[in-house]
Amino acid sequence: MAAAELHFGSLDVAEDEVGRVLAMLDPAERARAARFAFARDRRRFIVRRARLRAVLADATGVAAERLVYTENAYGKPALVDGPKFSASHSHELWAVAVSDRELGLDVEYRQPGIDWRDLAAGLFGAGERTALAALAEDDAARGFFDCWARKEAFVKAIGIGLSYPLDAFAVSVTPEARLLSGADGWAIASVALADGYSGALVIEDDAPPRIISHPSR
Repeated sequence: MAAAELHFGSLDVAEDEVGRVLAMLDPAERARAARFAFARDRRRFIVRRARLRAVLADATGVAAERLVYTENAYGKPALVDGPKFSASHSHELWAVAVSDRELGLDVEYRQPGIDWRDLAAGLFGAGERTALAALAEDDAARGFFDCWARKEAFVKAIGIGLSYPLDAFAVSVTPEARLLSGADGWAIASVALADGYSGALVIEDDAPPRIISHPSR
C-alpha cells in the first residue's frame, strides 16, 4: 500500500504572516504576486506557494527558497531531485500531498448556488451524469463536486491535466471514492479537509493509499 503525506490549511492569514513567508518565494513567484490587482488574490497566491515550499523543504531537507521546480510538457510541476508532490487550492484552503509515487490531489469548494447541471453536461461522461440524476437534489449537488475533484485528481496524477478527455475515464459520484473505468494502475481516496469542500487523492498503485494528515495550525 502506498502512503502519502497530506498537508493542508487556511489561506486566510494575517498580513504580517504574508510578509514573513514572501521571502520563501523565488524571484519569478514574487514578480507574479506583484501583478495581482486585488490584495486577497495576492495573499492567497503568496501563502499557497510558501506553504508548498515549506512542505517540500521539510520533505527534502533543502531550504524552501532554494527549491527548484521543473515541469513536464503539460505543465505538471516536479522537483528537480526529490519526492513526488501535488498541490491544490480552492477558496480559502490550500493542500499539498507528498509521496514516492506519482499522485494527483484536488480540492474543490462546494460553491452554493452553482449551476452544476450545465457544467456536468459538458464535463462528465454519460454514466456519471446518469448517476448524478439518480440522486436527491442535495446529494447530487455534493456528488457533482466530489466527481469533479476525483476527475481533476486523476488527470493531475497522470500528468496531462485537462488536455486529457474527461470522458475517457469514469469515477463515482457517491461519497465512496472509486475509479470505475479507464484508470488501470491507479487508486483513489477521498480527502475530507474542511466543511464545505470536496477532495480526492489519486496515486499510482492498485490499492487506496494510506494518508497521513498534517493539518496546519
